[in-house]
Amino acid sequence: MANSTLGLENQLYNYLLSISLREPDILASLREETAKHPMGMMQIAPEQGQFMELIVQLMGATKTLEIGVFTGYSSLCVALALPPNGQIIACDVSEEYTAIARRYWEAAGVANKISLQLGPAINTLDKLIAEGQAGTFDFAFIDADKENYEAYFERSLQLVRNGGLIVIDNVLWSGRVADPQVQDESTTAIRTFNDKLRNDPRVTLSVVPIADGLTLALKRRWATLMEPEQHY
Repeated sequence: MANSTLGLENQLYNYLLSISLREPDILASLREETAKHPMGMMQIAPEQGQFMELIVQLMGATKTLEIGVFTGYSSLCVALALPPNGQIIACDVSEEYTAIARRYWEAAGVANKISLQLGPAINTLDKLIAEGQAGTFDFAFIDADKENYEAYFERSLQLVRNGGLIVIDNVLWSGRVADPQVQDESTTAIRTFNDKLRNDPRVTLSVVPIADGLTLALKRRWATLMEPEQHY
């Protein structure tokens, strides 16, 4: 994983930030605190957070989903971009990490927009579907345990509306996915997920080499929820 854009040497990366980044003080403070955390490399890059803000605003999103919160930088970015009636359902298993997130959500005045669901995300997503919330979300961001990416994606595809967007983080995985000699469980899971999504006719696809690789999967308006192989 990477918390800055892969492949850019420091001078060019710093220039990129200098001409583009409009990071509010509250986000900068959260990023600086998280950088000192033992798991700080799980933090998304600031240019990625700003890109997600732009997407949410372009879509006019009001109802969003986040799978994997960590210390809350991505959810804070999205919450700041949402209108006053915007909502994020945020899924995570860690009370420790999300306690930091809660503190910053409160400080930024957006805690009322974020409903934190502590527990396995698959259970939360299944509950949302069972409650009849399929097709009601505008945007979903997946950034949790890589072994469950496919399960998170399939449920998110049910939950987002036609024309909604699913964004998946870490799809380039610091380059390890491109090395066939790397066969650990997380790398293999991401590689398999990437290959499957490449041929999924239910979405319009683009992989953007920002931060650690970001997949944009737009749910096609004619999409059904059949398994991809049934379309062939």
